[in-house]
Amino acid sequence: MSAKDLILSSLEKEPQIESAYGFAEKNKLAYDNSFIGAIRSLDAAGIIISEMKKVTKQTVSANAEDVLKNGSEEFRLFNLIKKEGTPKAEVEQLPFYRTGFAEAMKLKLIKINGPNLVRIVDTFEDSIQKSLKEVLGGRAATKNEEVIFKRRKFLRQETITDYILKQGPSFNKRSKPVANLTAEMLLNGSWKDANWKEYNFNALGVYPKGGSRHQLSKVRMNFKNIFLEMGFEEMKTDMYVESSFWNFDSLYQPQQHPARDAQDTFFLNEPATTSSADMNPDYVARVKKVHTTGDFGSIGWRSDWKVEEAQKTILRTHTTAVSSRTLAKLAADAIAKGEPFKPIKCFSIDRVFRNETVDQTHLAEFHQIEGFIADRNIGLPQLIAVIKEFFTKMGLPDVRFKPAYNPYTEPSMEIFAYHPGLGKFVEVGNSGVFRPEMLRTMGVPEDITVIAWGFGLERPTMISYGIKSIRSIFGPKTDLDFIKNSEICTYGI
Repeated sequence: MSAKDLILSSLEKEPQIESAYGFAEKNKLAYDNSFIGAIRSLDAAGIIISEMKKVTKQTVSANAEDVLKNGSEEFRLFNLIKKEGTPKAEVEQLPFYRTGFAEAMKLKLIKINGPNLVRIVDTFEDSIQKSLKEVLGGRAATKNEEVIFKRRKFLRQETITDYILKQGPSFNKRSKPVANLTAEMLLNGSWKDANWKEYNFNALGVYPKGGSRHQLSKVRMNFKNIFLEMGFEEMKTDMYVESSFWNFDSLYQPQQHPARDAQDTFFLNEPATTSSADMNPDYVARVKKVHTTGDFGSIGWRSDWKVEEAQKTILRTHTTAVSSRTLAKLAADAIAKGEPFKPIKCFSIDRVFRNETVDQTHLAEFHQIEGFIADRNIGLPQLIAVIKEFFTKMGLPDVRFKPAYNPYTEPSMEIFAYHPGLGKFVEVGNSGVFRPEMLRTMGVPEDITVIAWGFGLERPTMISYGIKSIRSIFGPKTDLDFIKNSEICTYGI
């Protein structure tokens, strides 16, 4: 039976339906736009009277579902700690560690003994999981349980629009309304007494079958707006095919670096080399010198450097090649005009290519987001400050840094941000200060420092939308329905 027939059949037996939502649930019907449309249609025809009311519904959070399935965070952490003690470093990266540690310490289940976590009690019953199961099974929650469930966000309050349904003035006179006027009705005049279906001006139109905004595009625009808000200029990024010189050599990356191997980089067969016009001979000579024998206080890589290797064409492996071209042009323009180098802030968001094994979190083709600031009297403190500002605007204010290595930055740092949805710190990017061997060969003055950072677009998009496999939104296995129906999303919230 249709939703309309079920509603009318019920109202023939009982004068009123107290809750349309409860009625739909009882009859295993989806409480969606189609069901509400049936109510509005019957109401418009005067067959029923519907009274709208707001109802607060309690639903189980993802955190509570995790506790029901795997046990509370403190119970899981307690079971991982051995009787003789377990190093804190072994468990503190687990997603449930923060909550589990806080709750276990509060309950005096464990204690800290130097670098180790040690049990205080021998056994521990998971009362949180037990009480949650009982309350969801129908038992009334105690006041203490209500406080705990609210604090740990086990239950969500969701407000829905419900309806009380009653018999309308036309309930006993109902007949199927006429929707179409026919030639026969015009000839015999029956149209005059017909029960015409009223226009429903609230009805939704046919959903357009055009393209929908892609999740990557939504998150990309969000990041672009953050850069523009912070005063950055967007760089030109339309060169997917790049020379090894700009992609590697100009960045002071040695020609023997493993990243330049065929298993990591896509080399082109046609054209196999770039035009010599793309490489200024004087600049190339300075790059060769800094690589082989060193310059600007550096001893270089002390290895052979061949222009033939630098001329090989590739699909760019990072957008730092764009930053390199931009900085070299800015330096050359300042020298040509006889003007001092002007401070600048630039960013880019575009596609890069790596010869990687494709799996649910890695593709051979993805996007890189990059920003740099070239100015006087800046360094690591300013880099940390601007990165914190950037990620705070993304919705991730809790940022940490870890020393790292890059051939073209020194010092270098990996960026980690605490994601409240995941309950842990996740790696979100890389950063550093461009090396003098890179900048001085370009002609960037000694008093100019360039700080930079970058990260991928796909990972924050996956986190924002709860996507487990990147292949569901990028590539031949893309889920078009998911793209069409996904909500507008702000990263980090």
